[in-house]
Amino acid sequence: MTNSVPKEEGLDNSLSLLREGYLYILNRRQSFQSDVFETRLLGKKAICMGGKEAAAVFYDNSKFKREGVAPNRVAETLFGKKGVQTLDGDAHKHRKQMFMSLMSRERLQILNEIHAKQWEYALDKWQQMDEIELYEETLEIMCRTACEWAGVPVEEEEIKKLADDLRAMFESATAVGPSHWAGRHARNRVEKWIGELIDEVRDGKLSPEEGTALHEFSWHRDLEGNLLDTKVAAVEVINILRPIVAISVYINFSALAVHHYPEEREKLKSGDGKLAQMFVQEVRRFYPFFPFAAAEVKEQFTWNDYTFEEGTLTLLDLYGTNHDTKIWENPDVFAPSRFENWDDSPFSFIPQGGGDHYLGHRCAGEWVTIEVMKVSLDFLVNRMTYDVPEQDLSYSKVSIPSLPSSKVIIKNVQRQ
Repeated sequence: MTNSVPKEEGLDNSLSLLREGYLYILNRRQSFQSDVFETRLLGKKAICMGGKEAAAVFYDNSKFKREGVAPNRVAETLFGKKGVQTLDGDAHKHRKQMFMSLMSRERLQILNEIHAKQWEYALDKWQQMDEIELYEETLEIMCRTACEWAGVPVEEEEIKKLADDLRAMFESATAVGPSHWAGRHARNRVEKWIGELIDEVRDGKLSPEEGTALHEFSWHRDLEGNLLDTKVAAVEVINILRPIVAISVYINFSALAVHHYPEEREKLKSGDGKLAQMFVQEVRRFYPFFPFAAAEVKEQFTWNDYTFEEGTLTLLDLYGTNHDTKIWENPDVFAPSRFENWDDSPFSFIPQGGGDHYLGHRCAGEWVTIEVMKVSLDFLVNRMTYDVPEQDLSYSKVSIPSLPSSKVIIKNVQRQ
């Protein structure tokens, strides 16, 4: 028996997806009582799926491909063209190894040191300010951190502009109209600038340190032994800078959690690294970040009595899997302790994708995210005091990316 899954009615349900955002797939999985259902998106048949078993299938590279899947508007803002996210097979594996080479223990320690230094600089400034809008400030902290760690030279007066361009790329990924065009123009500007830096590296006019993204991507060779096209190399450097700046979203949700759950804050004051790790993981599970991942069926196959036809667009419910009652007890409760005995499954907890970091499409920067969040959390809890005035701290499960409405305003910052 095949094709025995629910089908959502309607000629095209793209507007429903935009209206419901992070909850679109989860709502239907719950109403259909099925972890896979059929719908129509962007004028074509699409499959939506979620849960641990679905994630294991979705990240099976023999069943799904990524090349050519991302809508053009997403490529023109979020991902760039011909970057690692769009590759499959040996080409993807080869490019991904280059990314993972940047994630060594030594390089992550350097990242932590750079990031802590940038927080110290920010504290010096914030103590002189009446009011701090944390999201705007952390965008600059993360931009400085990303550029220094990636070996990208940038003048101080250009930081704010670069941070705004990088945030426009991920804030406009699902936008239409002026916001989309702002994201597209931002990507064009940054790609052009990074491309010029890569040309300078190859011409011997600039010498970034070995092990940095700018050095490694400038000299990376593809499977045929050729240097990457300058524009593609620029896309990959931005694939380091942009996601690091996007961690600002998680840092603001960390601040929100610290404020909303004072009992957890008290536990963190002990400085216990395991407690900090658990807290960071729960922030990544609980709050919205990426709603779903997209792929296309590579060759027809059958799973759970349903035939996945070649070429069909398929969306995996990232947010819904992280809130799946079959995986997580009371998933809508913020409880870092749930990670105390977590089995480290690569498919049950997927805020930045699932599967294997080296061989699959799980985000190469996941370890960077966790390290940066732990450093930021230590500052928010143990290295500074501040007041949180009355404000609208609600956040949307429709807007992508989601953020606290007030972007977390703090006052009376003092070094602790």
